[in-house]
Amino acid sequence: MKTTSSLELSDVKKIAAAAEAEALRNQWAVTIAIVDAGGHLLWLQRLDGAAPVSSHIAPAKAHTAALGQRETKVYEDIINGGRTAFLTAPTIEGLLEGGVPIVKDGSVIGAVGVSGVKSTEDVQIAKAGIAALAN
Repeated sequence: MKTTSSLELSDVKKIAAAAEAEALRNQWAVTIAIVDAGGHLLWLQRLDGAAPVSSHIAPAKAHTAALGQRETKVYEDIINGGRTAFLTAPTIEGLLEGGVPIVKDGSVIGAVGVSGVKSTEDVQIAKAGIAALAN
């Protein structure tokens, strides 16, 4: 039997604070979502000025990254590559770049989804949040 780690509230707060700091440092108005390994929402934070729709997109990206156990850019690339049938995959809505899994000891223990700026910038914020776990 394999033992896996799980996110605790202190971890989630660390990730959220670091992601928020990265967004504020760059003056980016975004929504940050953090989910557990099952894609269940643990944290949702919409910064001042972030578009209301981003509060739907960020959790969807996080959910997809957690369940798919990979960055959501993979799915965006699949669709942009012509496999539009992938849009019908069940329970997967966040098919845009900006969802990043949180991996510990080879297992996905959650994910961060960010929405509100360019997709590459969303990823930058998510990865800055995840990097805070190393400290």
